[in-house]
Amino acid sequence: MAGLQHDIPISLCCRSLALGQQYSSLGSQPLLCGSIPGLVPKQLRFCRNYIEIMPSVAEGVKLGIQECQHQFRGRRWNCTTIKDNLAIFGPVLDKATRESAFVHAIASAGVAFAVTRSCAEGTSTMCGCDSHHKGPPGEGWKWGGCSEDAEFGVLVSREFADARENRPDARSAMNRHNNEAGRTTILDHMHLRCKCHGLSGSCEVKTCWWAQPDFRMLGDYLKDKYDSASEMMVEKHRESRGWVETLRAKYAFFKHPTERDLVYYEGSPNFCEPNPETGSFGTRDRACNVSSHGIEGCDLLCCGRGHNTRTEKRKEKCHCIFHWCCYVSCQECVRVYDVHTCK
Repeated sequence: MAGLQHDIPISLCCRSLALGQQYSSLGSQPLLCGSIPGLVPKQLRFCRNYIEIMPSVAEGVKLGIQECQHQFRGRRWNCTTIKDNLAIFGPVLDKATRESAFVHAIASAGVAFAVTRSCAEGTSTMCGCDSHHKGPPGEGWKWGGCSEDAEFGVLVSREFADARENRPDARSAMNRHNNEAGRTTILDHMHLRCKCHGLSGSCEVKTCWWAQPDFRMLGDYLKDKYDSASEMMVEKHRESRGWVETLRAKYAFFKHPTERDLVYYEGSPNFCEPNPETGSFGTRDRACNVSSHGIEGCDLLCCGRGHNTRTEKRKEKCHCIFHWCCYVSCQECVRVYDVHTCK
């Protein structure tokens, strides 16, 4: 992938990324770039030039959506997606809110992560292992295995996702910033992974390689960044190309956001009641935790409307016994649970 080594031209679940759920099976079928709705010309060219890695791009977006739904499973907004809709989050991402910031960050990180992993697994002829970060080995170990080339994955994500964010307005500036914050998270958390070699695990020889962090850890990190996101204000000024919008921290007495922080400039709806204009589905019938005082607790999640309680019988495996060698036998037990849902 000669042209991709230094400059790569990437749309999928957000405004930046245009592949929705309907493209989650890209890896199992021939891909026609022209059939993907929502791609801007630069993304379409990228797709046609580097079609081999597009299934990894789609897989990365899917990974980001799944992680978003995990991280917000106990929140009023739980990253709900809409089937058969190009805007798979509905109108929620139309506003420059914290939720938009997180979705752009996690989706861009997902693309970088999936492309990097695909390269290391050898599923693409365009890329492979990272040979640039070798350096001298440490004491008691030597380089080996396949170091993951996260910089390549970040480059792919940057070129594809940011291709849509070329307007001189505040929303493009916000999306570019949050996209990059998501990708930077991967680079910041690269670590050495090692394997021991020798008789009976004696670790006479230890080989190590650079590896990406677990994606769940990236999701946890970006969720913390969502909770501490910086509110910005929009400023307009004239440049040679015309009026340009930029972002500035709204509150001067707070620490100015770094490139690793998430930013937003519009408030979020409370997501308590259904509202087709904001994309809120409300929280009625959502399961809540009656013993928690946090946002997932029935008091907050149900927005003060109260909750219903019902009993539910579930069949589960129990009294499991390990038999030598080598299987496990279990009995089936019926357990009764209290299920609490918002009114």
